[in-house]
Amino acid sequence: MKGFFDRFDKLNILIIGDVMIDAYMWGTADRISPEAPVPVVSVYKRENRLGGAANVALNVQALGATPIICSAIGMDLHGDTLLNIMKDTGLSTEGIIAVESRPTTVKTRVIAGDHHMLRIDSETDSLLPELVSNALVKRIESIIDNKDINAIIFEDYDKGVISQTLIKKVVLMSRQKGILTVVDPKKRNFLYYEGVTLFKPNLKELREGINSSSTLSKDEDLEKAAQDLRTRLQADYVMTTLSERGIFIGSKDDSKFYPAHIRNIADVSGAGDTVIATTAVCMASGLDAFTTSAIANLAGGLVCEHVGVVSINRCRLLQEATKL
Repeated sequence: MKGFFDRFDKLNILIIGDVMIDAYMWGTADRISPEAPVPVVSVYKRENRLGGAANVALNVQALGATPIICSAIGMDLHGDTLLNIMKDTGLSTEGIIAVESRPTTVKTRVIAGDHHMLRIDSETDSLLPELVSNALVKRIESIIDNKDINAIIFEDYDKGVISQTLIKKVVLMSRQKGILTVVDPKKRNFLYYEGVTLFKPNLKELREGINSSSTLSKDEDLEKAAQDLRTRLQADYVMTTLSERGIFIGSKDDSKFYPAHIRNIADVSGAGDTVIATTAVCMASGLDAFTTSAIANLAGGLVCEHVGVVSINRCRLLQEATKL
């Protein structure tokens, strides 16, 4: 297993999708407001972290690979903050386009003690203007042509960076170059990812994406839905994250459930980012998709032991993967 992990250091992973700032207000709550029946949080610390596709990049980086993000932000103070954090963490900004008419997405979490009290979102979900989207596609094409890209991650948060046209063009590029593609989808573009290598919805996204009336709580119902979706998208694999049930993966010839490992769960925020990053890096290193799923299942559980969005710890993941 260590041999595969050592290969991570030589990989370049392109990440396309919605970047954002995960802002945190840390405080204490020991009284109720006299103005309304809500707790008063006394803030003692504020923090800005990279979120969305940028958090996927941090997980790729934590695993040892080199991430390159292609996305759009606003020409605003939050956009400047995001770029500065990227530079401070050693992430390339070459694939980022700033748009004057667009706000940078910020998700502010209010945390008191170990309790997530409130989240405040400042964002738009409108599609990028056509000229901006075309410029982003050209930026992506330039990076693919000039760098040795080993995998492409579509990290779709439905904030408007990824469109049907962009998906079609990038998937075509990737197939021409022999680059594997993995997708963390949302509802708007759910059925547009035709021809990708691996498609990874969570259970809620799978139900909504295929308009299922079933809860898919039975394994056989879930497997049929995932395999029908795989056939429809002409994808090699569909991987479905199932929260406390673990992970399912299906291909044309096989399928398997990997049960979740028992953890002290503190916060599930960002777990999906960790799973897709781990999946892309492992498959790009040469691991088969089923072994990759088992390791991604471990990785998603490990980050849930921490409050807030955190990146995977490569050494600990290697230790647990080796035991597995």
